[in-house]
Amino acid sequence: MSNKSKKYTLRKFINDAHLWLGIGSGIILFLVCLSGTVLTFEEEIKDLFAKEFVIMNTSGSPLSIEKLSESISKEGVVSNVTIPAATNEALKFQVKTSPKDRRGTTYFVDPYSGEYQKEQKSNLDGFFMTMFKMHRWLLLETEVGRPIVGVATIIFLFLAISGMVLWFPKRMKWKSFKPGFKIKYKANWKRINHDLHNTLGFYACIFLVIMSLTGLFWSFEWYRDAGSTVLGTKVFGNRGGGPNFKSALNPGAKEITFEEILQLTSRELDFEGKTTISIPVSENDVYTVTKNNNSRFSPITTDKLIFDRDGTLLHKELFANKPLNVQIASLIKPIHIGTIYGTFSKIIYFFACLIATSLPITGTLIWINKLKTKKSKKKQPVLV
Repeated sequence: MSNKSKKYTLRKFINDAHLWLGIGSGIILFLVCLSGTVLTFEEEIKDLFAKEFVIMNTSGSPLSIEKLSESISKEGVVSNVTIPAATNEALKFQVKTSPKDRRGTTYFVDPYSGEYQKEQKSNLDGFFMTMFKMHRWLLLETEVGRPIVGVATIIFLFLAISGMVLWFPKRMKWKSFKPGFKIKYKANWKRINHDLHNTLGFYACIFLVIMSLTGLFWSFEWYRDAGSTVLGTKVFGNRGGGPNFKSALNPGAKEITFEEILQLTSRELDFEGKTTISIPVSENDVYTVTKNNNSRFSPITTDKLIFDRDGTLLHKELFANKPLNVQIASLIKPIHIGTIYGTFSKIIYFFACLIATSLPITGTLIWINKLKTKKSKKKQPVLV
């Protein structure tokens, strides 16, 4: 009886490529996905261990922002103030305490008493910075780690797509599809491990593809340039739009107060949300106001207003009115880190990242089990 050699099909090639690329990049992908999982709720975890700035009394009238700004200016140059939507929350002032303090230091201010407190550093800052460096550069030098993570991300993108292809059964019948949707917990551990890899990978696939496609914007300049060309707008560029506005107010002319700025903002942007106002420093500076809409599909999208110091509206930029390509380009980062839909999307991303972290482990166990099976078959005596 002659043995017919099996054909090397496209599915077999995809399976082999999926296997060996997964084995080769497994450790790197595990570290990148693990750190990404930890970073998903970084701010929330920090807040749990940070000393909360509590407003004790909200019964009186709040102090004017001018007075609060003047009070905190002793700490440095005040660059902007953020007013929360809720009246029982502290205001946030950004203060440049020294020329070296480029980004500024955040101070929480009680709008009723005027008391303020510098944002406290968390004991977890060092830990999360380590996770960030691992996620971006594998704790290596940027020039070395960034391309390694980038190549691993391309491999991960292929693994996600090829895994989806392999998830589809050879026979397109419901009976063949059904096992791919669930995990058979009553089976032996090998079958459970296989189902964990196959089924969980299927459910997380779309999110892993999105994370990979957006994550590559940080890894390669050529990818960022190509993405900008495809979208028709600069990714990570100056997305604020509009010219550089300067005040046309004559010296000595009457200027409006912060409260009047807030009233004008509420008139132009009639919705509840966090409002941030840049504070003019020189005579040529203007007020730049950004506001988040809490009821919008994405809580992180902002509308922008620019006022002269006499209250003249110089520029109005609504996120909803931007072209779709500009909207997508401005949302690359929140899409990648999962803040696009607030807590809801972060929860989804957390579990997707957790699944991604498990895939190199379950995939390696599947490979080891297959090797053991092949060895046991070779050891079996051949009956003549």
